[in-house]
Parts: sequence; C-alpha cells; structure tokens
Amino acid sequence: MLHHADIERLGNDPRTAAMETMYPAMYGVTEGALFDFFEQGMLTANGAVHRRRRSPFSKSFAVRTMADLRPQIRRSSEELIESWYADGQVEFAGQFAAQLPARVTGDLLGLPRADIPSFTKLVYGVTRFLSGSITPDAIREAEAACQQLRDYVEKTLEDRRRTPREDFLSDFLAKVDAAGELSPLEIIFQLVQLIVGGTDTTRVAIVVQLALLLRHREQWDAVCRDPSLIPGAVAEAIRFEPSVASFARVTTEEIEVGGAVVPAGQLFSFSTMSGLRDEEAYERPDVFNIRRTDQPRLLPAFGAGAHRCIGEALARIELEESLAALTARIPHLQLDQTPEIKGHGGIRRVDTMRLSWQP
Repeated sequence: MLHHADIERLGNDPRTAAMETMYPAMYGVTEGALFDFFEQGMLTANGAVHRRRRSPFSKSFAVRTMADLRPQIRRSSEELIESWYADGQVEFAGQFAAQLPARVTGDLLGLPRADIPSFTKLVYGVTRFLSGSITPDAIREAEAACQQLRDYVEKTLEDRRRTPREDFLSDFLAKVDAAGELSPLEIIFQLVQLIVGGTDTTRVAIVVQLALLLRHREQWDAVCRDPSLIPGAVAEAIRFEPSVASFARVTTEEIEVGGAVVPAGQLFSFSTMSGLRDEEAYERPDVFNIRRTDQPRLLPAFGAGAHRCIGEALARIELEESLAALTARIPHLQLDQTPEIKGHGGIRRVDTMRLSWQP
C-alpha cells in the first residue's frame, strides 16, 4: 500500500520527475498532436522548462484571484438548474456536471457559449488516452480529438490577437508575447492542457460528490440545513472517491519506497486512492464523513510538489458553488440511478446519474 505520507514525500523528491514524453512513447505515439500534448505542455515538463511554461498562469490562478469568480460560477450553476428544474428529473452527469466546468473554462478564456458542446466532446476524447485503459482505437480517436482541439485553440488565439479584449486570454497572450519565452506551439499547448485539465476531472468530481451525499442522506440533509458544511463535504468527497486515481512520475535515481527499491528511469504511479484511504493518515478512512477533522491541508488528489494542480483553487470553488446551488434549490433531490465510477489509474470515468424531485 502506498501511504499518504509517501505521496507527499515522493511528490516533492527531486529524484522524481514529470514523465515528459515517456507515456505516449509506451504506446507507440511519437508524433502528432497527442505527442505534442506531452512534449509541449507544462504538466509534463521539468525544471526550467516547466517553470517557464507555468509562470504566465501562476498569478491568474492564485486563490484570491479565483475567489472573485465565485458569484459567476454560482450564477452558472443556478442557470443550469433552472434549465431543467421544471422537468422534475435530470440526467445529471450530462446536463449539469459536464456543462458547468466547460462553461467556467470557456467563460474564463472568453470562448463563445455555442462552442462549449464541441470542445467538451473533444476534451473527453483526449482524456480517454489518460484514463489508464487504452486500446488502439482509443489512441486513434484521442489523436483526432487532440488535433481538433489544437486547431480550435490556435484559431481562437489568432482571433484574440487580431481583436484583444479585457479578459484572461488577452492578458495571457500579452504576457507571453512580451516575455518571448514560449514558442507558438508551446503557447497553444499550455491552453490545450488548461482546457483538458479544467474540464473532465471537475465533471467527474461534481457527479461523485453529489452521489456520495445522496447515498448518505443524513449528511446531505445536514449540508442543506447548514451551508457552512459545504467545504468539508467537498473535501471529503474528493478524499473518499477522487476523480484522479493516480498521477505518474519518473525516477531519475534509485529511490526506496516501503522497503523496495525503484530503479532509475522507471515510470510509476502514485495511487491517490491508496493514499486517501490510509489508516495512518485518517481515522476510519473507509467511512464517508463530511465532519472529518483530520483532513490535511493538501489533498493528494491534486498532485504534489512543483506539479501540483495549478487549477486546484478553481476546482474547489466550482465544487463548492455547484453544491451550494443544488442544496439551496433542490434539497428534496432523490437519487434514482447511482453512477458507476470506473478506473483505478489516471482520470476516472463516470456514467449515467439520474435524479428526480417534485418541482
């Protein structure tokens, strides 16, 4: 078992590094958009290259900056609820959980709302390659999706350079163009990775947290009565069933882990699912408890070290505001179909989740 402390220790160990292009190479992907996704992006880079690519986003994604988006995210949540509330039933995964993070990401980048369904579909195509269960057909589909997403981002950047606005994307372009440290391809793929990272994992987490609360009805009712419990409910749902089951690193030197030696040059996974159910870190870790007092400040589900998720603050706000909107508007929600959570590596998947209520 990989312990909670192991993930934090190894994630900060300079002898572990991001995988760069090792992962796609394992599957015979050595060129094309999927390869560029790994070669050009900040999530998979190391050292000075990683810092150079991540730097333009650091201030924009600071906790205080993201907090300013709360009212907008709450409004988007409420708008989505109102779009199907009168029906008395909803397929929640598709009609809310898939929509909200795509809206938030799209609004942040100034993308037209009409583009959300198409770029969301492309994101899900790309993340199939990151799910830990890959077939040759899935690789081909992921490559096609990644190429289309790359083309979409490139076109959006060209449009924004011609007609700048007072928004995140124009500010980002001004910074990177003035610094002159990123190539055109690097600029494109920082945004491709941002869109992918900010969409699918949050979708899964929104589904999972609501399903867990509705399956533990007394805790759902408690959150409905007392909104101050929402941050704890979000953190506990992330701990109990994380949307990211593991994240990968490469050893640059031999490392001892739990009495075993991992050789240099080895690609291995940190199991967040294991660390988050660690009896050494949590009291009764297999019990879902939104009032838990032993939550660490840094949950392993968001990674560790220099590569910790840059969008963590935004993801938490989306989860909190969406839950606040749901508990305030539909406290009498009923879970008619529990979603199946799939996967023990990479980004996990969820399927259909049906809810009903009396309007």
